[in-house]
Amino acid sequence: MRLWHKDLIIVLPRQQLLGQWRECCLIAKSIATIGTPNHILVNRIMDYPMSHFYTYGKLVHRIIKFRGYKCDFDKFGHYFTYPHETEEIDHNKLFQNWHNKRYLQQCYYNLEEKYDCGGITEDEWIKIKSEMNPRLFW
Repeated sequence: MRLWHKDLIIVLPRQQLLGQWRECCLIAKSIATIGTPNHILVNRIMDYPMSHFYTYGKLVHRIIKFRGYKCDFDKFGHYFTYPHETEEIDHNKLFQNWHNKRYLQQCYYNLEEKYDCGGITEDEWIKIKSEMNPRLFW
């Protein structure tokens, strides 16, 4: 379970993007039913107002729709029951202090490993590299 860095959503390969949507839905369901995602890589969601997670889910949903894939927002959105949870926040403030440069690098290297192991095609990796390299500090 992982929330990809917010800046990577736009370049995620199809498999990772659709997988991220499934993760968002599972996390939302888990928070609604037991009060926590209960996974070390995503427990930090609870350190932020739910509006951050809602905004993140909307971002993933928008990219999925933009690419022409079918996706039902209600599978995610109906878990947010209070109006303040569904207020979208500024993308630049989304998961501040978590979705930072260090986390971007961690996620980038995770995708690089997927490429090295054959889980991402060369075309997909080139797209990720060309879009993300200027944002990363090496």
